[in-house]
Amino acid sequence: MTSTDHTDGRDLLDHVLLPVANEDDALATARALEPYHPNRVTALHVVEKGEGVPDKTPVEQSEDLAAESYAAVRTVFPDADDHTAYARDVVGAIFEAAEEVDASAIAYRSRGGNRIMQFLSGDLSLKLVTDTPLPVVALPRAEPDE
Repeated sequence: MTSTDHTDGRDLLDHVLLPVANEDDALATARALEPYHPNRVTALHVVEKGEGVPDKTPVEQSEDLAAESYAAVRTVFPDADDHTAYARDVVGAIFEAAEEVDASAIAYRSRGGNRIMQFLSGDLSLKLVTDTPLPVVALPRAEPDE
């Protein structure tokens, strides 16, 4: 799949930023992206910081989770880069990381959840696709074998 971004002539899938939450999510997201044959992939894990309140998980545990996630992505994309961000605003951190690594697009796989969970989380998917500074590719949730 090649689609050229009309703003700079760059291939949409030239360098894809792939936000991942944990090892299982990373593997499923990488597998969902694989059929589209991106030229380059950078996996991103955002460690949510509390900013004045206790962190959701200890930083060391979050960094271990990030490392496991990156290893899962590399089972599909062996040459994938990785990028860890520390922020309270997950969507903002994704956009900042995309700029830092010079991504051509962000590809993500919705984590689903019921309406209450989406409301409580601020519906990150909605923010990701409506406030974006660059193309966002929503990957299918179903595994290829399903």
